[in-house]
Amino acid sequence: MSEALFDGRRLILASTSPFRRELLTRLDLPFTVRSPDVDETPQPGEDAPSLVARLAAWKARWVAEREPSALVIGSDQVAVLQGNIIGKPGDHQRAIEQLRQASGRVVTFYTGVCLLDSASSQRQVAVELFHVAFRELTTEMVEHYLRREQPYQCAGSFKSEGLGIALFERLEGDDPTSLIGLPLIRLTRMLEAAGVTVL
Repeated sequence: MSEALFDGRRLILASTSPFRRELLTRLDLPFTVRSPDVDETPQPGEDAPSLVARLAAWKARWVAEREPSALVIGSDQVAVLQGNIIGKPGDHQRAIEQLRQASGRVVTFYTGVCLLDSASSQRQVAVELFHVAFRELTTEMVEHYLRREQPYQCAGSFKSEGLGIALFERLEGDDPTSLIGLPLIRLTRMLEAAGVTVL
C-alpha cells in the first residue's frame, strides 16, 4: 500500500521489521515503509523503558526529517531477564543460551512506540510492557524449537506468533501485539488523537 490517508498525509512505518509491517497491515490503513539509520546502542545507565522510548522517537524523527506531511511510526523493543537487557540472539548458540536462561523464569518485554507528525512536529510516545512466563525447558525442547523456527532475529529467541507459544507457561499484558513488536491498541489511540480514524 502506498496511497495517502484520507487527509493527504502519508503514514510511514520507520522500520525494517517484517513483523511490524505485518502487524500494521491489520489496521487496514495505507502506509509505506522506510528504514531509519539510527544507532541503537544503549546510553550509559539507560534502563529498558528509557531505551525503547528514545529509540522509537529517534527512528520516527529520522524518517520525519526526510518526509514532509507524514505521520511516522517508530518502534523499538527489548527483553529484560533478571534485570539484564537481552537482545536478538543472532545465531543458534546464543539463542540456546537465552532460552536456557529464560527456562522457568519471567521475561519482561518493553516495546516503545512513537507517532510523529512531521508537519507539526507533534509526537506521542508510549512504552508497553508484556510479561512472558517460560515453562521449564529441557535441552531437547530448546533444540527442537530452534531448529524448527530459527528465531535468531527476534528478541528473546522466540516467535510468539508461531511455535514459540509452546515455550510458555503464561502471558501477561494489555496488548498481545506489543510482544510481536508493535502495540496496535496504543497505536490506534495515537492515530485517532492525530486525526486518523481507524474504524
